[in-house]
Amino acid sequence: MDWLDIYRTKLTTAEKAIQVVQSGQRIVFAHACGEPQILVDELVAQAERLENVEIFHMVAMGKANYCQPGMEKHFRHHSVFLGSSTRKAVNEGRGDFTPCFLHESPKLLRSLPIDVSLIQVSRPDEHGYCSFGVSVDYTTTAAEVAKVVIAEVNEQMPRTLGDCHIHVTEIDYAVETSTPLIELFPSELTEVEEKIGYHVAQLVESGATLQLGIGAIPDAVLRCLRDKKNLGIHTEMFSDGVVDLIEKGVINNSAKTLHKGKAVATFLMGTKKLYNFVHNNPLVEMYPVYYTNDPYIVGKNFKMTAINSALQIDLTGQVCAESLGPKQFSGTGGQVDFVRGANLSPGGKSIIALPSTAMGGKLSRIVPCLDRGAAVTTLRNEVHFVVTEYGYVELKGKSIRKRAEALIAIAHPDFREMLTREFARIYVM
Repeated sequence: MDWLDIYRTKLTTAEKAIQVVQSGQRIVFAHACGEPQILVDELVAQAERLENVEIFHMVAMGKANYCQPGMEKHFRHHSVFLGSSTRKAVNEGRGDFTPCFLHESPKLLRSLPIDVSLIQVSRPDEHGYCSFGVSVDYTTTAAEVAKVVIAEVNEQMPRTLGDCHIHVTEIDYAVETSTPLIELFPSELTEVEEKIGYHVAQLVESGATLQLGIGAIPDAVLRCLRDKKNLGIHTEMFSDGVVDLIEKGVINNSAKTLHKGKAVATFLMGTKKLYNFVHNNPLVEMYPVYYTNDPYIVGKNFKMTAINSALQIDLTGQVCAESLGPKQFSGTGGQVDFVRGANLSPGGKSIIALPSTAMGGKLSRIVPCLDRGAAVTTLRNEVHFVVTEYGYVELKGKSIRKRAEALIAIAHPDFREMLTREFARIYVM
């Protein structure tokens, strides 16, 4: 029997496929814009017959109806990174958060018995291989370790290249769809974000390999890099802004020392422009997150430049990027993976970029001490550059006093006197 005959035996409807899920099981959803929307909607539709189903999912970009009040009898969300649709459930006790470096999330999944994985893949190629498309990350591991694999085979999922394929013989149930992928649209930039983007761009050298996160600040940085040459990409994710710079010739990956000529990522979030660009494009290679985010792999890139954001930074350089006091806001994600990788890289730089204030200017993000209960995401020993709209400073190798002076200089002017006074009160013996 050839692969096509085998594949046809696995074809079914979403309703029948989801009937495999039973009460008390642990299931994993594909990540972010790779979420299998039809399968997730059907799971929620069958909620009344299910109890105590644990759903492991990282960034939920879909509706996340399984997290809504009233669903706790049926489903419990479990994540290593919270988003706007899941944050409330965890902070109200209807879900769970596990601290985890992103590159270790596949290891976490291997330590848990996984009953069912719900994945989304491209149509099979002529050899029977489907691509994980925009969500490779931990999804490949979920498909490998789960007892049952249910795949939404979406003809609108781009066929990405790299180490990101699954053969139809490894799928237990296949549900064919033609559904637009979830899209993440570019941010409308504020003046503050534009200034931050400008300052970060001053630190990016031609020939550097970049890692950027999600949101307005990475978008602002990309718009300020048009005068650079021979940039490369080795990142956990990228969006439409990278495509723009590839088309302008700014990013060509020619100076990379690892995967030369290739833009490397583990997941993608953007619009149809991005998804159309990566389809069958040998310029882009997708790999599991245990590879892309391994600090030792990251550090093999010459001039690795990691650009990440934060919620708070204290005057000694401790960075909180994931909680508001003890309340979990997001997660560690790949920040520490790439900070450490950049520190290992010859000529590497790690950059923490953040607006100087929050709450409409009422609160300083540069603080004497992190809020009580706040998570320390990146250790002060590992912080290299910090950027706000008021400029950038280098902390590496500086004493606590020099660090405080530098950070106060890029804090909002309204808070500099308070920060100076509090440093003298708290830190000076």
